Amino acid sequence: MPKVSKKKIEEFIRVDHAGERGAVKIYEGQLLALNTFIKDENLKKIIEDMKIHEKEHSEFFENEIKKRNIAPTKLLPLWDLLGVGLGFGSTLLGKKAAMLCTASVEEVIDEHYLNQINQLDEDEKFLKNKITKFREDELNHKDIAYEKGATKKGPYSILDKIIKTGSKIAINISEKI
Repeated sequence: MPKVSKKKIEEFIRVDHAGERGAVKIYEGQLLALNTFIKDENLKKIIEDMKIHEKEHSEFFENEIKKRNIAPTKLLPLWDLLGVGLGFGSTLLGKKAAMLCTASVEEVIDEHYLNQINQLDEDEKFLKNKITKFREDELNHKDIAYEKGATKKGPYSILDKIIKTGSKIAINISEKI
């Protein structure tokens, strides 16, 4: 397997930093809706538990950004705003939409992380192991989301496509700027 360039590693860390921070913001938006308009203590507990993992992931990449002197994406403020908005809006649409938001994002991240794992070599074993662990957490979140009501039936299929397309666009942009 050819060695992954330093530039590519920087792209991986930049985009993963933005993505994990975005996941925290989505859950913050969902919790904002749950604390103001929608009263569902069970859903709130599920989201709070998943947010703990996302904060761990985000903190790891925040440290990597600093340690490796990598510039974060210039669009972090926009991603923060869109993440909170997506979380808030999906939760206002109900539990199925809130859980679909998680499932849709995690399906994109699964593929994204697997692609990175397949490119990383022994020189980046620690990073590869972390991304592998984080991918397992994300797959667990996806499974929980489907157990708790996520669906792609009817109009939810449109929401799924919108969330996935937005996530993929954010990934592509955040790798580069």
